Amino acid sequence: VLLLLLMAAVMAAGGGAAPAWDAAGYLLYCPCMGRFGNQAEHFLGALAFARALNRTLAVPPWIEYRHHRPPYTNLHVPYAEHFRLEPLLQYHRVISLEDFMEKLAPVHWPPGKRVAYCFEAAAQRSADKSSCPMKDGNPFGPFWDQFQVNFDKSELFKGISFSSAYKDHWIQRFSPSEHPVLALPGAPAQFPVLEEHRPLHKYIVWADEMVKKGEAYIHSLLVRPYVGIHLRIGSDWKNACNMLKDGTAGPHFMASPQCVGYDRSAAVPLTMDMCLPDLKEIKRALKLWVKKTEAKSVYIATDSEPYTTEIQQFFQGKIKVVSLQPEVPQIDLYVLGQSDHFIGNCVSSFTAFVKRERDVHGRPSSFFGMDHPPRLRDEF
Repeated sequence: VLLLLLMAAVMAAGGGAAPAWDAAGYLLYCPCMGRFGNQAEHFLGALAFARALNRTLAVPPWIEYRHHRPPYTNLHVPYAEHFRLEPLLQYHRVISLEDFMEKLAPVHWPPGKRVAYCFEAAAQRSADKSSCPMKDGNPFGPFWDQFQVNFDKSELFKGISFSSAYKDHWIQRFSPSEHPVLALPGAPAQFPVLEEHRPLHKYIVWADEMVKKGEAYIHSLLVRPYVGIHLRIGSDWKNACNMLKDGTAGPHFMASPQCVGYDRSAAVPLTMDMCLPDLKEIKRALKLWVKKTEAKSVYIATDSEPYTTEIQQFFQGKIKVVSLQPEVPQIDLYVLGQSDHFIGNCVSSFTAFVKRERDVHGRPSSFFGMDHPPRLRDEF
């Protein structure tokens, strides 16, 4: 019986016949904050929130901002293009948003019955001060437009948050019988991901096609052992890190709790080397870990200058240095995740994705400016 139930759930998650409607209700949201790293952190929080409310999560596509190359606009990439839906079912019920819209929405959530849910404060931004700004601007408008969704009315709330402490409030205020589809303008989650939600990363499992591609690059370009590094050093990042210099940012800055610790009162200082490592710090950290792991090659993922030549010269040509700069950033994530040692950027959510995945599998990681990160409480 259990096997049959699991098979039914897999059918619901991955296509096949129209899935049965879940009377416990659905949770929909737009992953409308930031690029992939941020969207992934929000996804973990949304998964936990869906389970707390016992609603099926309609897993949204990832939003890719392709403004410098075709199609010169937002690209919506189904979750399953990068990751498998089935492992999520070990934690909670899910369906892809594409399947929900195609197979369930026409009957159970038709035009005319589409209610938006948001904080009163968010509704203040709308012209009538009482409508949820579900489709205001980019990426909100294009996200719902891909499914031809317009919202017919709004339900506003205040005095509650997405924290699990308010679980009962949510269930009482929005019972699934009266509010079957809870559609939110953004993720019901915090950024950075809460410490207790980090272990949920074990349910984010690469799609077979991504594994095939990633392994092909590793085998053709790299020699093991290899050290993977993430350089986040672009101009937008320099501006962000300058907030550390002038004191406008404290130790908790973007994804930094992953290395300074989640407890604000005990957080270690966040240094410029951790936020924006210069070539000297990059070489220092690489020298240490290449020696420790007896690495034969180095893989560099970066948002700007890969420093390939400088690093090659630094190791006097004895170490193979590779930077792919792939069209699909998930290839970088995969290759970094598989490295024998990983050095990341403490403040970056892109690094945070790799660090969580490596923690799940017990692989070692460090950060620029921090060779021995503290163990986080959520022992994977």
